[in-house]
Amino acid sequence: MTQDEILDVFRQNHALLEGHFLLSSGLHSDRYIQCALVLQHPEVAERLGRELAAKIGNTGATVVVAPALGGVLVAHEVARALGVRALFTERQDGRMALRRGFTLAASEPAIVVEDVITTGGSTLETIRAVEEAGGKVVAAGSLVDRSGGSADLRLPRAALVTLGVQNYDPERCPLCRAGVPALKPGSRTKPTAAS
Repeated sequence: MTQDEILDVFRQNHALLEGHFLLSSGLHSDRYIQCALVLQHPEVAERLGRELAAKIGNTGATVVVAPALGGVLVAHEVARALGVRALFTERQDGRMALRRGFTLAASEPAIVVEDVITTGGSTLETIRAVEEAGGKVVAAGSLVDRSGGSADLRLPRAALVTLGVQNYDPERCPLCRAGVPALKPGSRTKPTAAS
């Protein structure tokens, strides 16, 4: 699939949102990509997973790991396409960690995937968790890269869609100054006070 075809899938599922959004990175933005609206369709999730697996390429990885919650389905579908295991990290005492009995063999090659990368922070936290569990991350991937390719993960990575979306520090957000109510998509969708 081309980037335009993938963006059409997001548009068809009303997953490209415009407004004032609080991102998990702490930044603000006038656009938000809600991958859950696309991934709710198993056949679409499977196809995107296959596409991302193909774009990442043959890395020799035996496991795909993602941060919960947004990356869980992505990891599952990329792992399915590669014929390997899918794991996820969760926050424990404020840090990403493998839980639920998930383990990695010493130096086990892993791919870390996400639904959306903005700054790369969650991906880097997941990479650290994999390394602390004994694994070795060999590549990373995401359905969408909002950073325009600038997020530095210090390893090979791939994205199905790369967008240069403007993000704002809360202190310098023009949407806040204009009084536009901010939304935090996902678990909280009601307007919240902007910083």
